[in-house]
This record gives sequence, structure tokens and C-alpha cells, in this order.
Amino acid sequence: MLRTGLAAVSAALAVAAFAAGVILLTWLPPEPAALAAPPPGSLPGENAAPAVLPADSESAAQQRPGTVRLPGGATARLVRTELTDRGVLPIPRGLGDAAWWGAKLGAAQGAALLSGHVNWEGQRGPFDELWRMRDGDQVSVVDARGGRWVYRVDDVVTLPKETLPEQAAKWFGQDGPHRLVLVTCGGDYVGGTEGYDENRLVTATLVTRPTG
Repeated sequence: MLRTGLAAVSAALAVAAFAAGVILLTWLPPEPAALAAPPPGSLPGENAAPAVLPADSESAAQQRPGTVRLPGGATARLVRTELTDRGVLPIPRGLGDAAWWGAKLGAAQGAALLSGHVNWEGQRGPFDELWRMRDGDQVSVVDARGGRWVYRVDDVVTLPKETLPEQAAKWFGQDGPHRLVLVTCGGDYVGGTEGYDENRLVTATLVTRPTG
């Protein structure tokens, strides 16, 4: 079920990084015409539509390069995204895409931030699954070379949107232990630049690296 008040309404997540090191989540309306078009600079994958696979080991082994797979089987194509000259990191326009910013997979330290849509026009995005994830769940990321990285969820929180900026260093900082942080929106739709009134954050720790 979609979050209350989200039916047929969605927004795109953007991350603004300021000189003080604070990361702020803001909301920008997506361009509907661009939802089906893969954005430039994406990692290997096929189309932008979300793919939902059975949650079994065979399907996990068949995960495509350049994707993140959530425990319920939803997958999103990863698009390595950097800040614009205005300090904004926009989410890809495709419903089935997710922005990847920050640390690389398996880095010595820092957060690898993956941010994606919750839904659009009544269709769920892959990151809607964040609202059903729990501690101990596993998230797999297959890199462009086909290497599979597995992270185990150790923290799932829902934050009022207005409280996130003051906690940005904790969640998205590039210091401290390496972790995977997945973010989406939710709660009630309030409109304007706010979009939704809550953020869902899932933090996971690396447990398996590619072999060979």
C-alpha cells in the first residue's frame, strides 16, 4: 500500500551540499515526459522501469550490473550523480532509477548514499520498499563489472523532514565507518518545495564483497 496521501502524487529528491558540510534534502517535481527515458551517465542496465524479482537466491544471482536489489525483490538502476555548480544532487527522473552519491562500494570510510522515488502517478517506485524493511534484511548492489556487494541492514528510521538537516553529518558524512544509506520520502504530501513531511532512512553495513 502506498503511503497516506501519496496516490498519484510523487516528487524527486535532491541533495544540496553546503560549505558547512550540512546536507539538506529538498523536493523538486519530476518531468513526467522523462520518466521513461534513461538519463545520461547511467551505469549498465536496461530500461528505467522498476523490476520486481522473486526474493530467492536464483533471482539474486541474476541481478543485472549497475543495480541495487532490495530484500523484497525490487530493483533500481544506479546512476552515479555528482553535485551541480549550485551544490544540488538531483535524483534521476526515471521512476526505476536511484542516484548514487558519496563513497564507493566497499570504501574504507564514509556513506554511500542511494536516493530514489517512492512512487509516481499511482505506480510504486523501487524505494517504496524502504517502508517495509527491517534490521537484518540484506541489500545487494551489483557493480558495473558484475561484482556483488551485500550489505546487512542495521538501522531503519523515519524522520520528520525538518529535522534531517541538523543530522546530515551523522547520516551522510564521508567520515567514520563505511555504510550504505538508502533514502526516500513518505508520510503526508504537503506540497510546495517540501513535498512530503517525512524521510525514510535505511543504513546497512557491508558483509560480503565480490570474490576473485
